[in-house]
Amino acid sequence: MPTARPGYDKLIFELSRPGRHAHSLPECDVPVSDPAQLLPAQHLRATAAELPEVSEVDVIRHYSRLSQMNYGVDTHFYPLGSCTMKYNPKINEDMARLPGFLRLHPLTPADASQGALQLMHELALDLAEVSGMDHVSLQPAAGAQGELAGVLMIRAYHLARGERRTKVLIPDSAHGTNPASTALAGFSVVELKSEANGDVDLLDLERHLGPDVAAFMITQPNTLGLFESKIHQITEMCHAQGVQVYMDGANFNAILGITRPGDLGFDVCHFNLHKTFTTPHGGGGPGSGPVGIKDHLAPFLPTPVVVKDGDEYALDWSRPQSIGKLQAFWGNFGMLVRAWTYIRTMGPDGLRAVSDNAVLNANYVLRRLEDHYDRSAPGPCMHECVVSARRQKKLGITAMDIAKRLLDLGFYAPSTYFPLIVEEALMIEPTETESKETLDEFCDAMIQIAREARENPQIILDAPVTTPVRRLDQTGAARQPRLKWTPPGKA
Repeated sequence: MPTARPGYDKLIFELSRPGRHAHSLPECDVPVSDPAQLLPAQHLRATAAELPEVSEVDVIRHYSRLSQMNYGVDTHFYPLGSCTMKYNPKINEDMARLPGFLRLHPLTPADASQGALQLMHELALDLAEVSGMDHVSLQPAAGAQGELAGVLMIRAYHLARGERRTKVLIPDSAHGTNPASTALAGFSVVELKSEANGDVDLLDLERHLGPDVAAFMITQPNTLGLFESKIHQITEMCHAQGVQVYMDGANFNAILGITRPGDLGFDVCHFNLHKTFTTPHGGGGPGSGPVGIKDHLAPFLPTPVVVKDGDEYALDWSRPQSIGKLQAFWGNFGMLVRAWTYIRTMGPDGLRAVSDNAVLNANYVLRRLEDHYDRSAPGPCMHECVVSARRQKKLGITAMDIAKRLLDLGFYAPSTYFPLIVEEALMIEPTETESKETLDEFCDAMIQIAREARENPQIILDAPVTTPVRRLDQTGAARQPRLKWTPPGKA
């Protein structure tokens, strides 16, 4: 049996030996047909698929080793700024696995799925309440699809009024999904400048507002982790020109229970349930990005809409002005169960504490690091802080080098080089779920790296040395990806 060498693990193909297999099945007791007699020739393989031939124990040991190499929120601190990688309470998982939810087919008739429809209806009401919105659609399968749904509703709203607006204004600090969503919806994107403190440049906003502008999209707090202090002025300026104001809700976990997008003048906002309401994040699994709107956009909600009639719940398809359906069914239901459970577990005071503690933790990290790294903006931050490694860059150490060195010290790196408007950016989000002890360990590691940059930069440039693989050619991988495994010696 092959064994893993330190810092290295073989590919499943390298474990392959002819004739080995990981299953033992009885003889087939039904007639067997030749595929060549059932399928057209163009759909048949000329040669067998090059699949690994391994035993059951090979499979188990290989994937068990790989699982032990994983880095995730259940095993480590994950300070990935903007992505909000925080602990997912296991009570949420238990509720999502209740047989009545887990085994419920999405095409089950409404009269046989009242519990699920009730949960969805109540979650939509809860999200509307905490956001100050009038209606919420749970259908979007991710935050980016929530953005797309919101922008499509804005487009439908203008068209219903006989207005063909063609532009969407977006600050230069925005998430990359914002311009992508607007472009998919058929709008052209106009980038607005930010002031030195990270706020939107109001003069630049005023220059671009006009009858051809459909919406202004902004993240609140913004991607520098700062609250847009002039947000009421921004929304009033936009509304005076008939422009709808969209809030990217990626950072909603910083203001939950403190203020509400609807009260700030926003017409639309989406929610990343993984960021604020602790549903799982990443790994290619299902996401959820509900979108909230004000009353005037309600006719354009995606179909179907979950409604309550007396004591009964139903799916309302009769929405003639709807933007239509966004995905195959009604939303990623397992994520909705988790978010509903989290809200019920926390209660109003607990939800407010989420933001209080997230802001406290981020400011604690910022204060501990500000003497060792440059700040991106003056004053306190919200739930995440952005520092710059520009002083380390003068010593030959980049933000990416710091990220690699952190891996050797046992920490996943913060987001690097985002937001793009900050040179050598390191975006740190500690979340409310981390203890002071964990934050101190992380800050100690960051301070150690700053000292090494001055005294022993080579140790940073050589990092990482403890990971299964060293530094990868990321540019080469992006431009010339190798999508097929080639045996050693045959490249």
